[in-house]
Amino acid sequence: MPYTITQAAKAVQKDKTTLLRAIRTGKISARCDAVTGNWLIEPAELHRVYPVTADLVADAVLRGGNTQPRSDSTEVEIRELRARLTDKDAQIADLQRRLDTEAAERRQAIERLLAAQEKITALTDQRAAAVPPTAPAKRSWMFWQGR
Repeated sequence: MPYTITQAAKAVQKDKTTLLRAIRTGKISARCDAVTGNWLIEPAELHRVYPVTADLVADAVLRGGNTQPRSDSTEVEIRELRARLTDKDAQIADLQRRLDTEAAERRQAIERLLAAQEKITALTDQRAAAVPPTAPAKRSWMFWQGR
């Protein structure tokens, strides 16, 4: 059921001119009633731009807007959803634990690789120091003259 400008202003605790300005600028879509000439605003459209405040929700509950008791099927569905949520939380915790374990293993593997590379570098440096460099064989220009 659409709101009139006055009802919409009370619903979002704004002034009527604020809502008219929002309609004219295109922030809120509304239609003009041909019979009365009043603007009609759909509640979903109004609350898209101006959210419902906590005071309005509390007033609606106090006036009996949302005080219906839950049915048995609703209770069953809620229990089922809570059980599924608990399962999902357990699965998320398990995946997080696995991810942390793999990250720790990866760090250890990288540390072992770096230690092995340092050892290889040290051995290569020792070998290079132990073997004196040899001068390359000189080529004689006489080689080209032919014998």
